[in-house]
Amino acid sequence: MGHGIYPEPRFRSVGDRALLVEYGEGIDPECNRKVRTMASLCQSQDIPGVIEVVPAYRSFQLIFDPFAADPASLEASIRSLEARLDAVEAPPSRIVKIPVCYGDEFGPDLAYVAEHNALNLDEVIDLHSQAEYLIYMLGFTPGFPFLGGLDKRLHTPRRETPRSEVPKGSVAIANGQTGIYPLSSPGGWQLIGRTPLTLFQPQKDQPISYNPGDRLVFTPISKEEYLLIEKEGGS
Repeated sequence: MGHGIYPEPRFRSVGDRALLVEYGEGIDPECNRKVRTMASLCQSQDIPGVIEVVPAYRSFQLIFDPFAADPASLEASIRSLEARLDAVEAPPSRIVKIPVCYGDEFGPDLAYVAEHNALNLDEVIDLHSQAEYLIYMLGFTPGFPFLGGLDKRLHTPRRETPRSEVPKGSVAIANGQTGIYPLSSPGGWQLIGRTPLTLFQPQKDQPISYNPGDRLVFTPISKEEYLLIEKEGGS
């Protein structure tokens, strides 16, 4: 798949209650910025019939009530908003720091990532923690951030056999991406560390402390620091 932004958005019906609006191809920060800006604009406009706006890497989806809207009317609304796009700012971006204990029982695949890329363990940790990662989208499980910006020297394929359970807080790599498992779940990414933070807290008004467009920075911590933060509730 190539990269870049389409000259015009492309519209696709998804079942009878969703419209997909595509803006480009590949993992491209400018395309994603346009997706986030348009999704935010749609949310602020209270478009009749729209129930939810769901941004992704290169597209967003409008979930709508089929008795109150249809794809044609929504496409017209999107094209009207497109004319205002140049005057709209992308949602503000924050820096979110995530403490991570790398290796040992917290990162059982750290050695594999190092071997695959002809690096030692410290080099993997340094390269992974020195970058600033754009959150392109949230998905898979609540709060799972799909992050762009992984150093090419750390690109590592997924596991041939996924694990039936990945511990919550696990920090992982798959191909050219890195991410965090906020909840325990099956998964096939390479586990290199774990954060003691509780990333998904459904009892709060804002269950997830970061959003698409924010940037994550991983900070290495010791096992003792990990256990202390965990003991304090992971906040």
